Amino acid sequence: MHHVLTHSDCVMPAHLKSSVIGAEITIPITNNRLNLGTWQGIYFCEFRDYGGSRKLVLTVFS
Repeated sequence: MHHVLTHSDCVMPAHLKSSVIGAEITIPITNNRLNLGTWQGIYFCEFRDYGGSRKLVLTVFS
């Protein structure tokens, strides 16, 4: 199978990085606040030089 470049930057390293990092997270909420530890945070990672627009989808379970 031949990989075709879709943009000026190669997308294969971006695919590998996103598969290692993951594309979703689960965060507990306690008393209407994110229940994160002292040194925890939420970061958005873009692995391509020219990433397109993104949508954020929140699903809340109670």
